[in-house]
Amino acid sequence: MKKFIIPLLLLSGTAFSQSNLRPKIDQQADAIEAKVIEWRRDFHKYPELGNQEFRTAKIIADHLRSLGMEVTENVAVTGVVGVLKGGKPGPMVALRADMDALPVTERNDLPFKSVNTAVYNGQETGVMHACGHDSHVAILMGAAEVLAGMKDQLEGSVKFIFQPAEEGVYDVDIAGAELMVKEGVMEDVDAIFGLHIWSQIEAGKIGYRSGPALAAVDNLSITVHGTQAHGASPWSGVDPIVTSAQIVTGLQTILSRSVNVTENPAVVTVGAIHGGIRQNIIPEKVEMIGTIRTFGDEQQALVHERITEIATNIAESAGAKADVEIGKLYPSTVNDPELTAQMLPSIQSAAGKENVIAMPPVTGAEDFSFFQREKPGFFIFLGGMKKGGDPLTTPSHHTPDFYLDESGFKLGVKALSYFVVDYMGMK
Repeated sequence: MKKFIIPLLLLSGTAFSQSNLRPKIDQQADAIEAKVIEWRRDFHKYPELGNQEFRTAKIIADHLRSLGMEVTENVAVTGVVGVLKGGKPGPMVALRADMDALPVTERNDLPFKSVNTAVYNGQETGVMHACGHDSHVAILMGAAEVLAGMKDQLEGSVKFIFQPAEEGVYDVDIAGAELMVKEGVMEDVDAIFGLHIWSQIEAGKIGYRSGPALAAVDNLSITVHGTQAHGASPWSGVDPIVTSAQIVTGLQTILSRSVNVTENPAVVTVGAIHGGIRQNIIPEKVEMIGTIRTFGDEQQALVHERITEIATNIAESAGAKADVEIGKLYPSTVNDPELTAQMLPSIQSAAGKENVIAMPPVTGAEDFSFFQREKPGFFIFLGGMKKGGDPLTTPSHHTPDFYLDESGFKLGVKALSYFVVDYMGMK
């Protein structure tokens, strides 16, 4: 037994030395809170769409350079990466924030209400940080300043990843995290951490989930080909509208009869159907588009297979033909179970154990998943709802009324900083 005692004592001492940095992190997070809120309000007022985050990126790069970091710009188009080298050898820990806004026109009456507009997919639109990425950037800038102030005590290095185009870019095949990975941003990283502000969790609380946390997202396109006919004599043609209606209904049996919902949910949503031009003409074809949400590669493969089988066989039974196209977008965001168990005490210490919530799977998607496919990662949900608010009536993400309680931002700075020093202490 004696041969195990010294290594355990050494590991404990290292972890303890890093955990001693927590009081300094708390102090610095308090001191920087007003600055974080000011940054967030500025980004909120001047939001930018994916791969167009030029102003945002310059502010970030200037800030990181002012902290003495090595900074690389124009990563994956507009991304910024800063590296903080600690005073002692150790792992490379990555922290990530996404920068882009959405083509949404804000309705909130705020002093820092969005003033920007843009052209998206050929249409004039307002631009809004309707998913909280402005807060993610500000929080990570705050964590960068806090950690830079103790770099001589860090047992390792920190890579700050400011990522563009998390929401995707409609005219680009590869963007955001996937492109950053292809450009090598994860090659020297040992573990990565990130957060997402969450408008249905009270400020001051943190949600987490071990294993599959957010869904994979895929695009669905089905074209049903029939035979055009007069609406007064439908028997003389093959009606793709009736066939499409049967396909939409049939797709829902995947969720009720093919997916084991006791393990993970799945979603197949048809969001638009287009077919026909006149009341008394049965059209030649109908086009439908939708979204698919699954958890894990096996479930994703099952759902894709069943969609194709159901659509093509229903169409064939009606004398029609269905062409099914499924475009994979983001894989499921999966929190490494071992890393989650290791780092759970970090968020419990930052927020208080009573303020850390184990969450069910979220059917939204996040391209943080591409980073996690390269190295172990832990992605958490930071509360952004006003205290005492009702999650059922609070405006959700991607809506014109989306609103955040800024009192929770300081906790985000603490949590990300704790991740760094605690992970370093374990290595």
